[in-house]
Amino acid sequence: MRILIATGGTGGHIYPALALADIALQNDANTKILFIGNVDRMEKSIIPDAGYDFLGIAAKGFNNANANKLNSLKLIFEAYSRCKEIIREFKPDVVIGFGGYVSVPVLLAASRLKVPTFLHEQNSIAGMANKLLGHFVKKVFVCYEGTVRDFPSQKTMLLGNPRATIAHNETIDQTFLKTLNLNSDLKTVFMVMGSLGSSSVNEKMIEALNSVTSTDYQIVYVTGKDDYNQFKEKVNEKENIKILPYINQIQMLANCDLVVSRGGATSAAEITALNVPAIIIPSPFVPNNHQFLNAKELLDNGCALLVEEKDLDTINIIDVIEETIFDDTKLVQMSGCAKKLGFPQAAYDILKAIKKEMRVNQ
Repeated sequence: MRILIATGGTGGHIYPALALADIALQNDANTKILFIGNVDRMEKSIIPDAGYDFLGIAAKGFNNANANKLNSLKLIFEAYSRCKEIIREFKPDVVIGFGGYVSVPVLLAASRLKVPTFLHEQNSIAGMANKLLGHFVKKVFVCYEGTVRDFPSQKTMLLGNPRATIAHNETIDQTFLKTLNLNSDLKTVFMVMGSLGSSSVNEKMIEALNSVTSTDYQIVYVTGKDDYNQFKEKVNEKENIKILPYINQIQMLANCDLVVSRGGATSAAEITALNVPAIIIPSPFVPNNHQFLNAKELLDNGCALLVEEKDLDTINIIDVIEETIFDDTKLVQMSGCAKKLGFPQAAYDILKAIKKEMRVNQ
């Protein structure tokens, strides 16, 4: 099969797309995959570094109130023409969009050229671009039951995030905590605000970590590379607090009892796939408040607590953590609820649905 994937702008769009590509190749080594993304965003390095062919195009969205909308339309029209050229040259059997405005010209061009098109929405509320594209594609794959209402119901399937499959398939290192010189018999809290960390949260966490007095549990706190040295200097060293610039997130999730995390789509997929109770601190700096809405979905389904970043000024997050980590009944309930939201077979199910749709239309 020849697969063309459109994705870009954020890790929440990119990593699920890479996960699907990885599983497609595992299923059939003869699969040919080409990615299209923004010429000037993070995917231009992340995707080639993952070993995939990548072509960059210029496309802009309309979310920014100050955006030159005429220029954005011009770029999308030019990208549409370029995408038709790429599709004719690559000759894909299917085209899959994973969100971001770069998906718009790619999927519209594919639809115009009668190539079967599919769309994946990672967040609990669909973005403007995906809502538009939902009318042109064969099938839409979503991760939350509530998201179905954002698309034509007859073509929408609740199959989950391919990143969940990667997390579920990871071989778990049972000695991972020992490699960090931590006690595998203690309850463990994993605190991480994304792979790059969050300077705004880090600032508020210094006092919180310094307030920890209990030695009945341990904390692994990931700062992100940029803030690590400065942060570590300001936190009092304790035997049960490990501060790191980065970590293997899937391994750490699989070896913790509670995670304190952002509410991005990839994090939510990994948390639910591994059935980890969570406290979500959604980023207030993302378009359409997606992280808050994702966190609200997890909260409403009983697998997470929600603490807004602004509230870190008035509450001690350590109190929330300790109330949760020492409540075994609550942890078991949250883990069970997370399991119900997890889709460990998501990538396989999406590929199966794509192949079925292709057979129907042959």
